[in-house]
Amino acid sequence: MNKNEINAAAAVLDSAHLGDIRGALGTIRHDDTAPRNGWLAKLKTLLAIIGPGLIVMVGDNDAGAFSTYTQAGQNYGTTLLWTMALLIPVLYVNQEMVLRLGSVTRVGHARLILERFGKFWGAFSAIDLFVLNALTIVTEFIGISLGMEYLGVSKVAGVGLAALLIMFSASTGDFRRFERVSLVLVAGSLLLVPILVMIHPPLGQVAHDFLVPSMPAGGKLSDVMLLIIGIVGTTVAPWQLFFQQSYVIDKRITPRFIRYERADLWLGIVLVIIGAVAMIAFTAQVFMGRPEFGNFQDAGAIAHGLGKYYGRLPGVLFAVALIDASIIGAMAVSLSTAYALGDVLSLKHSLHRKPTDALGFYAMYCGLIIFAAALVLIPGVPLGLLTNAVQTLAGVLLPSATVFLLLLCNDRDVLGPWVNSRLTNVFTALIVAVLVLMSIILTAAVLFPDISERTILTILIGGGVASVLTVVALQYLGAREETARGDLPARVDRQTLYDWRMPALSELKPMILTGRSKLWMAVLRGYLLVAMAMVIYKVAVAF
Repeated sequence: MNKNEINAAAAVLDSAHLGDIRGALGTIRHDDTAPRNGWLAKLKTLLAIIGPGLIVMVGDNDAGAFSTYTQAGQNYGTTLLWTMALLIPVLYVNQEMVLRLGSVTRVGHARLILERFGKFWGAFSAIDLFVLNALTIVTEFIGISLGMEYLGVSKVAGVGLAALLIMFSASTGDFRRFERVSLVLVAGSLLLVPILVMIHPPLGQVAHDFLVPSMPAGGKLSDVMLLIIGIVGTTVAPWQLFFQQSYVIDKRITPRFIRYERADLWLGIVLVIIGAVAMIAFTAQVFMGRPEFGNFQDAGAIAHGLGKYYGRLPGVLFAVALIDASIIGAMAVSLSTAYALGDVLSLKHSLHRKPTDALGFYAMYCGLIIFAAALVLIPGVPLGLLTNAVQTLAGVLLPSATVFLLLLCNDRDVLGPWVNSRLTNVFTALIVAVLVLMSIILTAAVLFPDISERTILTILIGGGVASVLTVVALQYLGAREETARGDLPARVDRQTLYDWRMPALSELKPMILTGRSKLWMAVLRGYLLVAMAMVIYKVAVAF
């Protein structure tokens, strides 16, 4: 065993994360280093690797996504479809960074933040994740209850059966079985396609609104911005970062197979965009020109609308798709939380282990499911308000998660030759700037309810230009500092890339944050506190 292999084994926090890749659709032995020559060999490898990208992406088209996308369609037609096109590169860049971190470091996202940024930031991120994930899982059971209600199934029976299925699917001690169940649910997400065909909205208009940005005519801009932030929050959620990094580790994927995992991620992104566009498009078609247009209630009302205007079958398909999406969402979000807390608390945390061998890990996973299912069954809980609030909160918390991700992916002690390119850094920094800018507009709309559309557009344009100039200046200064330190990336061959692993955490040099980095992180946390308060206030006023 060479030095890199020793370090790779030492960095692993759970020994169950080492061994053969046993995916739902194939197996790759841990000592298999043979080149993949020919399309058949490459296809077999891809089939064995497929899973993390598909599950994390389709899992994010969950109950909250059903609510947010159909709200956009029912209230504003297809005018907000362009937001999905803009989010495609955001989805890929964010998730590609975490799959790289997982493959190279063998350590989960939460533990890396704790080790590299200290206990304060580690605890803050873990608490953020835990609270947001717990609320998100509640929204999944809201979706399950709405779908079951439309199908005529008792709420108690439907929620109870779904909770048992979700807990059992992950508690068999067989990673491959869990992944197979998940991929069956992924296939279920395609039920949205026949609904789109049956409703047949005008595809020319759909394509135009997907490619050409515009704002809804007559819509109050502050409400539209709140919904756009919700779309961002449900499409690019913080839990995805923690889930995919840990799942890649648990699946035992190494740097040798990163390009296959990137392909898996692209497949997942395609399914997400197809589902989101389908929901916005057919919902717009169903309600346009009818009394319900502009008066969104919840995803259950969408199913009833489909049944009312287009027959029972599309309503049933939508309800089944909603239940399917909510189940895979609950599985993925619960698992991301259990992985993260297992990382931070140094517990055994792998789906390769049976519950008796990883009691804390499975207790956290099942505990969240039981809590969420019980809360949904309590009469009088404002379920619709909670769903909208969670998606918007996810949108304002995303900049924080992305900043930590960006810093980790530029840490040469952690990623070595796998650190970000300068182009990736510029793009990700711009993502953070745009998200913060959107939240500033939301804050302004809350503080000044009568703010004009012209003022909001001025903030958008002025802030956008300032963001671009700031990001370019920071990247230029960073490049000068690297040159002065002689910390320039060296070219490495493919085999060196494949063999490189992060050393054990105990062997890493302490991360030294520059004064500029500390200042930006402090400003970011201050922004989060203000933005979260504004979101809660805005949603409460709407209620």
